[in-house]
This record gives sequence, C-alpha cells and structure tokens, in this order.
Amino acid sequence: MQGTYKGFSALLSEEAPNQIHVWCYAHVLNLVLADTTGSVIQSATLFNLLNDIAVFIRESYKLMRHWEETSTDRRHRRLSPIGQTRWWAKDAALTKVFGCFGNPDRALYADVVLTLLAVQQDQTMKPTARAKVKGYIECLLKYETVLTAQIFLRIFEQTSPLSKYLQTSGMDLLTAHRLVVGTEDGLKKCVRDFSGVKEAADRFVEWANGELLDKEEIEVEVALPEKRQKKKESMPGELAEDEPLKAAERDFEVHVHNVIMDTVTQSIHERFAESGKLCLDFACLDPKNFPEVRDKGLPPSAMHHLSSYLMAFDDQATTGALKTQLESLATHWERLKLSALEEYKVRSSEEEEESPGGTEEGEGNERDGVEVPELRNVKCRMCKNCALCVYIILGQYNLLTDAYHTLCLAYKFLLTLSTTQVACERCFSTLKFVKNRLRSTTAQEHLEAFMLMATEKGILMTLDNEKVIDKVAEKSDLLRRQLMF
Repeated sequence: MQGTYKGFSALLSEEAPNQIHVWCYAHVLNLVLADTTGSVIQSATLFNLLNDIAVFIRESYKLMRHWEETSTDRRHRRLSPIGQTRWWAKDAALTKVFGCFGNPDRALYADVVLTLLAVQQDQTMKPTARAKVKGYIECLLKYETVLTAQIFLRIFEQTSPLSKYLQTSGMDLLTAHRLVVGTEDGLKKCVRDFSGVKEAADRFVEWANGELLDKEEIEVEVALPEKRQKKKESMPGELAEDEPLKAAERDFEVHVHNVIMDTVTQSIHERFAESGKLCLDFACLDPKNFPEVRDKGLPPSAMHHLSSYLMAFDDQATTGALKTQLESLATHWERLKLSALEEYKVRSSEEEEESPGGTEEGEGNERDGVEVPELRNVKCRMCKNCALCVYIILGQYNLLTDAYHTLCLAYKFLLTLSTTQVACERCFSTLKFVKNRLRSTTAQEHLEAFMLMATEKGILMTLDNEKVIDKVAEKSDLLRRQLMF
C-alpha cells in the first residue's frame, strides 16, 4: 500500500499530485504498538508467553477443565489469545493476566499459575505437555516478566482510550489529532519514570505471593537476579571499553524500560507527524479557538500548509487571504452564531426515535425481495461549536460565495477528509467468523448474504420480521404452507 515506487499512494500521487493521503489513524496507532512490542526481546517474550498459554489451555477440554476447577474468578473469564487482526488483543490479554497498572485486584495471574501447576502435576498428561507447562511457570514467576508487564500496562493506559476512540464512527480529524497529541504528551511525562514501574511491580509481586503462598509453596521473584560480569583483560596502552552496568536493576532500566518508552514516543511522533502540520492549520478553523484567534491573532506559520493544497482548486486561496477571512470570521462569530437555526439534517442509515422536532421521511427500496430502509434525513441539534456548524451557519447567511469564499473551500476540505477506515478492515476480520470450518463449503451467494448481515447489523435490526417472513413465503407453495398457516 505505501510502497515508494509501486504502492497505492505513489500511483495515486502520479494521477493527482495535489491529493492528500491520510492514513487510518487507528491503523497507524496499531503500527506504533507493533513497533513497541517488538523493540526488545523481553517485550516479545512477554506477549508470546501470554499467547502461548492462552492457546495451550484452550486447545483441549481436559486443560479447560483444569482451568474451570482452579479459577476463582466470579465472572468466569477466560484467557484471550493475541490475534493479528484484533488491535485491542494485546491490551486485553495483558490486562486479564496482570490487571491494571499498579492495581492487580482483578488479575488472573494466580489462577493461571495454579492451573499450570495442576497440569504439571497431572500424571495423565503427556510428558511433552508437562515439560512445556514447566517452562511457562518459570517464565511467569520471573521478576523480569512482571516488570515488563507493568511497563506495557502503563503504556496501554494512555493508548487504549485513544485506540477505542479512533475505531468509533462520527469522529473528526481535529479531535483525533488532539487525542494523539495528548497521548504523546502523557507518554513523555513517564518516559524516564522507572521508579513508578518498579513500585507497581513490587506491589504486584506482594499481591501474587500472598495469593500463591496460601495454596502452593511457590513464590514470584522479588528482584532481578544479579549477573556476574566478565571483565576483559587489556593490554598495556590499549584503550579500555566502557564498563558494563553491574547492577541488574540499572541494566534493565537502561536496556529495556528506556528503550521501550523511547520507541513508543518516537514512533507515535514520527508516524503521526505527516498529518500534524495540516492538523495545526485545521485547529485554527475550530470555533473553540476563535477567541484566541480574535485576541492574539494567527501565528506567522499558520495556514501555509493548508494553502498549498487549496491553491490547486482556487488561485485566490493564498495564505494571506485565508488569514484575513479567518480573523474576520473569528471577530464576528459571536454575532453569527446567534442564528435562529437550531437543527440541521444529516444522512443516517439507522432508525432513530423521533425527537420533538421529528424526522424527515425516507422511502424504502427492495434488496433481494426484502424491503431495506434508505438513508434517512435525521435532524440533529446544532452545537454551534464545531466546524460543521460553522459551515452551515455561513451558508445560512449566504456568506460562503462572496465574503468567505476562500474560507468555505477550507471548511469543505476539512469536512471531507477521513481519518479512519476501520469499518472496511472489520469486514476482513468478520470473514473468518462467518466462513469457519463448519461453513467451509458455503456457496458464494450465501456467503455474501451472511457477510452483509454481519457487517450491516444496524440495518438488519431495523427490518420487520413479519415482512421478511411474508417475502420468503411467496417463494413457493411449500413455504407458504409452512410459514403462513
């Protein structure tokens, strides 16, 4: 997709040199986490361990019986494997086993260790399985594993809310960019706070040992094991190399914690920097920033990046023209937003309850003999504090074609940019649930119908069951007798 010479972006740039390619923000964030989890061997080992344990326990009914008999979780949760197409899978798998950062109350760590011990002591299990379980237990009881887990729990505290927002519908570019910047700032504040990670790890070890010592004579390591450092002999006149770090804790801080935190902050900055300049110009178009624009004016570098794209559509969309019109709009916005218009219409495919203002009627159509509602004109409340409201109010006062025609182009450009393609990518993830081993011979016609029902569940829920039954009954006399009588 992003090949320099043959990728989709390169081919599109040849056909439309002035196009702007905005990568899916949710996908970019997933790439950031992929860079982070693969930065050091300790992080890769942690997530491979969690995935292997989850797959190992779920692969047979006998192992699941050990889990159900050992686990004391009230919600009867099960371990989550880390799938490649689930962007929240690493966070879910880690949180289930280790809980939240510095708060292991709801962690399944003790249940996992006790289940693996029960499997190891089961003489009916195969020796290869028992040997594999022994390795899992040894890795889980290492203090290094607990420290690495706490590092990523702190990272996921910042990135998971952002990831969830980026996968929702109705989000806008400005809000997404603000959350990205806020996440980056939050990660920078704790980039060298190893003492906080160690404190959370010590609290977790204390809790885990309290849970395990009551049932089994095992315990989690309380500190990193000290390693003996081999000192190389130096010849007379030879320059000695830097001495290796002697303390194991300091060595872990430098080579694991700092590398992971530096990777996540650098990756999130580099991968989102491409659209950052344009988003800074878009931030000036946000009515929330109009008071600052009115009082302090625009920065000298404002609107340069946006103007370079708009010049391809209008020669008058210069930086000076954009600044002049935006400062004028910011000055008059308090009066303009006193518009009597309190609602506006948007297109929606979902049935919504009628508001006091009511909704516009939409005609239905038929798809494969079944009546499907068309997109409907739904009335939405006007907040008068977003880019869409600015564009609608300017159109109401007929200011788009003359007074603020250049600014109108800028708002159109802002409102038509997409920041996520999650809905498209979810279709590929849904396919493996629809076409499983029990439906491997499903015909193409039925497979398309199942995929449509799975991905467009919102429309499916609006269909009247009685009308569907009537349509099916019309197919043959046999169906009519079975369904209608």
